[in-house]
Amino acid sequence: MFLHSHPVTLPLVSQSCKYIFVTGGVSSSLGKGIISASLAKLLQTRGYSVTIQKLDPYINIDPGTLNPYEHGECYVTDDGAETDLDLGHYERFINIPTSQANNITTGRIYQNVIDAERRGDYLGKTVQVIPHITDEIKRCVQILGNTGEYDIVVTEIGGTVGDIESLPYIEAVRQLKRELSGRCLSVHLTLIPYLAASGELKTKPTQHSVKTLLESGVQPDILVCRTEHSLSKDLKLKIARFCNVADEAVIEARDAASIYEVPLLMEKERLDEVVLNKLNLPIDNKPVLIMWKEFLHKLNHPKTTVKIGLVGKYVELKDSYKSIAESFIHAAATNECKVDLKWFHSEEISAENAQDKLAGLQGILVAPGFGSRGINGKIEAIRYARENGIPFLGICLGMQCAVIEFARNVIGFEDVSTTEIKPDCEHPVIDMMQEQKKISDKGGTMRLGAYPCRVIEGTKMFDVYGKTDVFERHRHRYEFNNDYLADFEKHGMVAAGINPDRNLVEIMELKDHPWFVGVQFHPEYQSTVANPHPLFVHFVKAAVEAAELKPVE
Repeated sequence: MFLHSHPVTLPLVSQSCKYIFVTGGVSSSLGKGIISASLAKLLQTRGYSVTIQKLDPYINIDPGTLNPYEHGECYVTDDGAETDLDLGHYERFINIPTSQANNITTGRIYQNVIDAERRGDYLGKTVQVIPHITDEIKRCVQILGNTGEYDIVVTEIGGTVGDIESLPYIEAVRQLKRELSGRCLSVHLTLIPYLAASGELKTKPTQHSVKTLLESGVQPDILVCRTEHSLSKDLKLKIARFCNVADEAVIEARDAASIYEVPLLMEKERLDEVVLNKLNLPIDNKPVLIMWKEFLHKLNHPKTTVKIGLVGKYVELKDSYKSIAESFIHAAATNECKVDLKWFHSEEISAENAQDKLAGLQGILVAPGFGSRGINGKIEAIRYARENGIPFLGICLGMQCAVIEFARNVIGFEDVSTTEIKPDCEHPVIDMMQEQKKISDKGGTMRLGAYPCRVIEGTKMFDVYGKTDVFERHRHRYEFNNDYLADFEKHGMVAAGINPDRNLVEIMELKDHPWFVGVQFHPEYQSTVANPHPLFVHFVKAAVEAAELKPVE
């Protein structure tokens, strides 16, 4: 889907854009993405134009073919890039769409270099990690900065310092700090563990992490220290002394109840001021976080609680549905309620136990996915929601399952399915798109990215969106089979949204139901703190109304 630029020479370098590199040490999952997004948010509220990109050290071209158990959610951008889930955090915090240029993988770096070698672009030279791979990393890192759109580019480097896979990226950072003198900054996120037996916070892991980074030639400018307990002034001074950073450049990152509290914690620690001082940028403007604080106040002071069930096949790893979970948080704050999200494995739901398992819910969301595993449980959960008047939202495969359930139990088709599961079924109400049938490669070949949707006036969805023309992001190969649309509308399930270019059904809703909607696209990819997605807002609102009729037990 994406054309790879020729990586022979670096483009003209912008003389104004500043670069911040965020690395991690000691342990994975310390929160580099949240720190990067929080820093970007603070800089943005000070009036700077900021974007964030992720360097992923795996050799996959992108996470599109990765099992969710391997890497969590695959996030999709407007331009159809399948990317790391951290890009979702970036968008949710800074409210700016990301793109293919915001996610760089080792696989793509090597593919670009190998393609150039095959074309003869290196004029017979021996192709090596240094300079060819590192040059391509530097080129990709500077793509966004050279557009002229941004004052600052924050670059998160995946993995931990010392990983073999990350070494070329760290080397590229070393070179850029030398080549772009005064315009690059290194932020190192590390861990200060607490030993309960001795009642002490230990700095030695951080010291060794910085030492490992120094062995690669990179001196961190700022240390962000993840900790369960407050760091004393003396402890900060000790870290600064042993790690060779300024006293004010040791930043405490206490565990927070919500990721959305981290920008306020970083503001309190003056992380943005330290960064701007080191980059020689003005700090005249104070961060304006009024909207952010209002969001947190509503989030932390709900007026009511609703129980919503999320039915999926990857619920053991909640990161598989990260954007959905975060979209519920945005919608909950808008509705001034708390969403008590209950996770149900679709393989454990059946016709016999659906009533018992799903009782007491005021809303049910059936999640996206691929393949046949757990699909019957999703269909039974949908049937329960439809027959009991419970607000329902189906996303992608969840919408397709709603169509299958309705065809079986309302229209009365006997041999009905999706051709993804049963290619030879009598009634393929969900079928593969025609242009997909000749495709054999799996990576980057689905219907990906933002496409237009025409919302039909007079439907509940028109009330939700308040307009007819919207754009939503997609990630799928199968579509509603229009040959059956008349049968569905005759029985009360109508097409509420249509792709105007190809007449594909994007939204299905039930007429005689409080709130029953299936969407072919992924609304969760566009929900942010500043702009919660209207589908989630109205779904949660419907759940609140259902809770008022039947309070949470």
